[in-house]
Amino acid sequence: MALSNARNIALIGLGSMGLGMARACLAAGHSVRGYDVTPASVAALTAAGGHGANSPADAAKGADIAVVVVVNAAQTETVLFGSDGLASVLTSGSVVVSCATMAPDAARALAARCAQQGILYLDAPMSGGAVRAGTGELTFMASGAPEAFEAARPALDAMAGKVYELGDEAGIGASFKIVNQLLAGVHIAAACEAITFASKLGLDIAKVYEVITASAGNSWMFENRVPHILEGDYSPRSAVNIFTKDLGIVSDIGRAETFPLPIAASALQLFLMTAAAGMGRDDDASPARMIAQMTGLTLPTGQDG
Repeated sequence: MALSNARNIALIGLGSMGLGMARACLAAGHSVRGYDVTPASVAALTAAGGHGANSPADAAKGADIAVVVVVNAAQTETVLFGSDGLASVLTSGSVVVSCATMAPDAARALAARCAQQGILYLDAPMSGGAVRAGTGELTFMASGAPEAFEAARPALDAMAGKVYELGDEAGIGASFKIVNQLLAGVHIAAACEAITFASKLGLDIAKVYEVITASAGNSWMFENRVPHILEGDYSPRSAVNIFTKDLGIVSDIGRAETFPLPIAASALQLFLMTAAAGMGRDDDASPARMIAQMTGLTLPTGQDG
């Protein structure tokens, strides 16, 4: 990236996704100042060549673009408008790139509040996982005013392999992401059910993984998550609680729209059962462990097994 296109970027939320996105922005030549509630995450950003901050407002000093990578709408609202929030510092014409999965109505409300202060808002949830975050190959499902896309473009170019421009109003991107999360949650639940069923049938589940990933029953989630089960490693790349939240949003929207979502509802219950069993903060492949515990199966164990 040419030096003339370098931007000052505030990045709030330095978890596995946010830290990778920060590194991608640094690799593209931007200056990144970041904040996270976990000091170790801020230290990791500093070690990568970024600058640590003491609050969202501190991170946003002098920023052209603020990328918010937190869990949900409530956290996004706090980061924007709470004590020491971004909106107290960002100048008119700067842009917020909001990446949390949330209900479309929540995205529209946040965009409206930003507009009252002259701040552009891009509804930009993403998908792709931590590895692609670090290599700048995420998929963004984005919507917002043309001016918001233009202002956010330098950061999007650094972080994304693909940006879908889905409309000129906030809420559209959120809707696309909710559809994605419905499928993602269902596919993870199905993968966990299938691999434990294979174990019950007495099959070598490593061989099942090999065969299914070369067969029509494969899915991206089966291929990505089952190795966690084979390794007995449930350290969180994406946590069970993410899907209790996201499938909960799906359920809420379905109820409000009087739209039946029976398969998503079943997947939600499986994640809720896993969370209730004490695994909410563990990797989202943990429903396999919960099923195994219920049925007396023995799965591979590892550092967290």
